[in-house]
Amino acid sequence: MDNTLSWNNHIDLLKIKLSTASYIIINPRTYMSAASLEMIYYAFFHSATSYGIIFWGNSSRSSTLLSMQNKAIRITEGRGNRVSCRSVFKKLQIFSLTSQYMLFLLIFVVQNKNLFSSSIEYHNIDTTQRNNLYLPQTNLTIYQKAAYFLGIKMFSNLPLEIKNVDCNQKV
Repeated sequence: MDNTLSWNNHIDLLKIKLSTASYIIINPRTYMSAASLEMIYYAFFHSATSYGIIFWGNSSRSSTLLSMQNKAIRITEGRGNRVSCRSVFKKLQIFSLTSQYMLFLLIFVVQNKNLFSSSIEYHNIDTTQRNNLYLPQTNLTIYQKAAYFLGIKMFSNLPLEIKNVDCNQKV
């Protein structure tokens, strides 16, 4: 994070790491199996993007990382540049960066439920929203884009069966 409270420096460093990871995937592509290339993807690419994604994943510049991920996935599967990656993500059972961001944000909320208040604590009326987490009122865009606020919004949109899953279960 820099002095303007943006993640531009981190994303620039991450671009360098991901370019290196793509190169590492390209080099052995001709003599390695797809399963081996997938392991290389997880070792170099996925591990780099997973680190701190709940903080920088909502950045405006994270879309460039998504295109780098698509390129790496295409390389892994030997697909052309213009081929859609959606089916490849499904086949390899890999989350796109957007889905990965949402998953890690929801895991953060579930594992830290003690940091959040429920709506029933603020409103004694028995409504359909009583099981949701309390979403504080704010006008600051920077707060609305933060992990705490977006985590509450995403968690509140989940079905009731998923909200009531025990926190001790593996996610």
